Amino acid sequence: MALKQISSNKCFGGLQKVFEHDSVELNCKMKFAVYLPPKAETGKCPALYWLSGLTCTEQNFISKSGYHQSASEHGLVVIAPDTSPRGCNIKGEDESWDFGTGAGFYVDATEDPWKTNYRMYSYVTEELPQLINANFPVDPQRMSIFGHSMGGHGALICALKNPGKYKSVSAFAPICNPVLCPWGKKAFSGYLGTDQSKWKAYDATHLVKSYPGSQLDILIDQGKDDQFLLDGQLLPDNFIAACTEKKIPVVFRLQEMSCLAIYSWVYLETSLILMMAIHMCLMAVNTQATKDKNMAYSLNWNLVTQVF
Repeated sequence: MALKQISSNKCFGGLQKVFEHDSVELNCKMKFAVYLPPKAETGKCPALYWLSGLTCTEQNFISKSGYHQSASEHGLVVIAPDTSPRGCNIKGEDESWDFGTGAGFYVDATEDPWKTNYRMYSYVTEELPQLINANFPVDPQRMSIFGHSMGGHGALICALKNPGKYKSVSAFAPICNPVLCPWGKKAFSGYLGTDQSKWKAYDATHLVKSYPGSQLDILIDQGKDDQFLLDGQLLPDNFIAACTEKKIPVVFRLQEMSCLAIYSWVYLETSLILMMAIHMCLMAVNTQATKDKNMAYSLNWNLVTQVF
């Protein structure tokens, strides 16, 4: 598949690039950002996928988060796709900030008129990784995913629906139980129809209840005074309860932060440095061949506890 380079900028010894391509899944042109650290010049590097939240494009993360220095130091190729198809000329796609353009919710739509283009789940988990693996120096066996808000929801469901595909997953203020929150109900009814039993396939809280038990490292950062949390949009307690019942460990950091702080790039920049270092370590540990699976798992969570 042909890639068209839109931009390339030197950054901390590496290159921040943006590409455009014709997406098979989404039936439109899509842009994604990719950071190539200095280590990518001499060998394959781990791949870390970032999923952004409502209204964002690939530009928000690369221009505001300040992640480049950490990615450069740890030798991480970081990929940031857009949050939805664009320019599909679907009636109503630009009428709301939380549905349609900029709000793909990382699902594969089954309802008209959205199902032809709005297939962000398959794009993020299949088409984009295949594109990255074929065109950039990444190690397909060392891949992790993280995101923010709607993107945190996307990161969680991508990891939970694909055991073993991602070595670790983390999220900032994720939408954890969308079938029960206003954002999720609006998006899922539009993209997936009125049969709410079908919504559960894209709900992290429901997915974790049937997770087959393959090792997975989950980290969540959440602001205590986040207004979206208080308004019942995020519902992390439901996800934590489901993980506890399933005996799936999750590191949950409840920060003394307001909504504005936890959703600001100033805060995210600080926490991203820690998140990226941990993802790098977890990818290294989880891909190491060892007979003692319990020891590898213990190493992961001991590391997380120490750093956080």
